[in-house]
Amino acid sequence: MTDTVTYESAMHRALTLAGNGPLIGGNPQVGCVLLDADGHIVAEGWHRGAGTLHAEVDALSRVADATGLTAVVTLEPCNHHGRTGPCSVALIEAGVVKVVYAVSDPSRTAGGGSQRLREAGVEVFSGVAAEQTREFLHSWLTATTHERPYVTLKWASSLDGRAAAADGTSQWITGTASRQRVHEQRAQSDAILVGTGTVLADDPTLTARGDAGELLEHQPLAVVVGDREIPGNAKVRAHPAGLVQSHTRNLSEVLRDLYARDIRRVYVEGGPIVASAFIEAGLVDEYAIYLAPTLLGGHMTAIGTIGVDTIADARTLHITSIEQLGDDLLISARPSEGK
Repeated sequence: MTDTVTYESAMHRALTLAGNGPLIGGNPQVGCVLLDADGHIVAEGWHRGAGTLHAEVDALSRVADATGLTAVVTLEPCNHHGRTGPCSVALIEAGVVKVVYAVSDPSRTAGGGSQRLREAGVEVFSGVAAEQTREFLHSWLTATTHERPYVTLKWASSLDGRAAAADGTSQWITGTASRQRVHEQRAQSDAILVGTGTVLADDPTLTARGDAGELLEHQPLAVVVGDREIPGNAKVRAHPAGLVQSHTRNLSEVLRDLYARDIRRVYVEGGPIVASAFIEAGLVDEYAIYLAPTLLGGHMTAIGTIGVDTIADARTLHITSIEQLGDDLLISARPSEGK
């Protein structure tokens, strides 16, 4: 680490480091590099999950003396006491003279580190590689700003939008590659949410599994929403990450409760009733739509009424990616602004 780097290239390196941290959990993925007066990288760090050193402190721990150094960090240094102390204070006490960060921390509890640094005489610059960093932290920033988990709504359907045949059978509309991708997306979420109807009809395990059916290392918390009670012998009751059952239909309330549990990414995999309710409430941040090259016809549509009475009210989406999985397509999309 001897080459001179610009702040932008140092930020790109910090983003790469941030990617080493866990996507799941209440804390963001953050990376940090320390530069000397000549612009050489002298130390690097990243956050490895709740309760571990934050990226800035991790980097500081790798140098004997940080006096006069510049810290380049992907997110504004935190300014609160949680499981660890404020990074803003750690940087000040270490003698860092300049802090460069990409995006501000929108958290009401952790934000404000930049102001604390300035008050201590540290030079602070923000906005370096901001667009790239906002995209990298999109789900966490969205969850933190709205103080509710980031919601991904998934469904699988035929090309004509049917989630099941006329007799209600739906296994399997999509192929094995698509189904395995679903398990990967479950494992990248803090919680998986369905309605009681899905539990009563399908008795799902709601686990994240590998190709051979083995449990993946991370299991999302199982969440079941609805008025009806689920059977005592339902498979979900034996979920390895536990079960949260909510008897309210107020989805905002459900999400607030999950956020208080440090749940930041929720994967909604219920049927048309739950899917439609989330869409109509404006609580979907991302769509994962699996399309199979089949036609079913009939009335078993993937979603139902979502509050659109005229074309002018249509909920338009911005497609972020299209991926072919065997003969299926996975379309990832986000709501268009204002929709």
